[in-house]
Amino acid sequence: MENTTFSYNYSATRNKEVESIRRKYMPHEESKLERLKMLDLRVQMAGTIESLCFGIVGALVFGLGMCFFLDVFAGAAWLSALFMIIGTLIMIPAYPLYRRIARKTKAELTPEILRLSEEIMKSAKN
Repeated sequence: MENTTFSYNYSATRNKEVESIRRKYMPHEESKLERLKMLDLRVQMAGTIESLCFGIVGALVFGLGMCFFLDVFAGAAWLSALFMIIGTLIMIPAYPLYRRIARKTKAELTPEILRLSEEIMKSAKN
């Protein structure tokens, strides 16, 4: 006689792990709320990278001028003043650049953000 038995092992933690891996590879449809959050984040972060690049490069050039001033590199005082002025001139437009890009991005995305928020609010009322 043949031994035919049925065995079943269930592990909630293993199933959760399998489900999380499976979810990564399934096609994902973006919900309206996710889209709204993404657009809001895009407006908030607009111009940040560009202005940070200007500020950091300007600070580095200014720091190079300070190194010349402190005789870390053998140089003249005029060279340190030149680098410090150039570094300052690079840093100055960082914040106005940020504001301009942020305003432009906000103006571009406002209609879609308002439309999506209206749709979400209407669907919540129903």
